[in-house]
Amino acid sequence: MSLKSKKPWLLYALTTTIFWGVWGAFTGIPSENGFPDTMIYCVWSLTMVPPALFVLKKAGWNLFMDKKSIRNGMLIGLLGAGGQMILFYTVTIGPTYLIFPIISLSPLVTILLSIVFLKERTGKLGVLGIVLAILALPLFDYSGTTEGEVDKGALWFIMSILILIAWGVQAYFMKHANKSMNAESIFFYMTVSGIMLIPVAVYMTDFSQDINWGADGPYLAAVIQILNAIGALCLVYAFRYGKALVVSPMTNAGAPLITSIISMVILGTVPGNYKIIGIVLAILAAFLLAVEPEEGERTE
Repeated sequence: MSLKSKKPWLLYALTTTIFWGVWGAFTGIPSENGFPDTMIYCVWSLTMVPPALFVLKKAGWNLFMDKKSIRNGMLIGLLGAGGQMILFYTVTIGPTYLIFPIISLSPLVTILLSIVFLKERTGKLGVLGIVLAILALPLFDYSGTTEGEVDKGALWFIMSILILIAWGVQAYFMKHANKSMNAESIFFYMTVSGIMLIPVAVYMTDFSQDINWGADGPYLAAVIQILNAIGALCLVYAFRYGKALVVSPMTNAGAPLITSIISMVILGTVPGNYKIIGIVLAILAAFLLAVEPEEGERTE
């Protein structure tokens, strides 16, 4: 029996992990080449269009257009894209070495909501895997150093918490919406909501600076961001077939793991002690979450 037929959620979750991991390793290059992060957002939102149309066509253009589906789909998209918009501003006023470890804990929100409202449960191996994944997440971004003084204001912290909540709630609703609409419609509305925020990203862009419009700017960004888009699509399918309290920590811990490995092997980056610990914990977490039996497979 194939992995797709036995554990379809795992196949999609692993695909998301791999694509997001590769994306994470190279996503900063266009920005380093002089293409602003806000414009990268515009490129990313447009790269969502091809996969959205592809899966809709495969689904026979079966787009759910009732009020509930539109509301849930747009909410999922705006929570994700809106969180990204807030992040653009947050990293300009606060320390990134603290911001990213905070927002990486968004699966905690997803897990809590899934347990309370979706009544999801998992076995002992799954619980251990979730705990290890949660412990691993902040370690991938925490350097253990104080890179400059921390902004004395609390705004960056409040913004970080808002992003954490937005992305945690988004993952919960992604699972919740899959119960009443197809995954193709969810991703379509995610695409629409992302495109809707393009004017905001353009407004936030400082056009007084030199912007790289060459091949290693927007075009390279498009190649890299399509990995993000495909990963997001597979994540929707992972939530469709799997439990949110398992999928969320697995993908959020696994992707930085892949990024770290690529950075070490290809980019020659040597991780610090905290990242090494995070890598070990993420590997253990991914293994435990993958081998945890489905409810129907348990013998007890």
